[in-house]
Amino acid sequence: MKFHYYADTDTLYIDLSEKDSADSLEVAPGVVLDFDAEGNLVGIDIDRASALIDLSRLEAEGLPLGRILLTGPSSNISTARVG
Repeated sequence: MKFHYYADTDTLYIDLSEKDSADSLEVAPGVVLDFDAEGNLVGIDIDRASALIDLSRLEAEGLPLGRILLTGPSSNISTARVG
């Protein structure tokens, strides 16, 4: 799973799968779900993200994480192994 934030458009895209999107459905104003050719959810697009979401922090609870990879605008990369 990857989170992509585009400051120029204030859009957050949550990439749930490596598969390409074949269909989309707007489920709320500015919130679009992307589906692959088999109908599986592959991504979530959120417009006006900073107005809807606290982008200053990211929390994960109970996920079986093996690795956390953080990248930033300055291209600094931080990796941590979990467990």
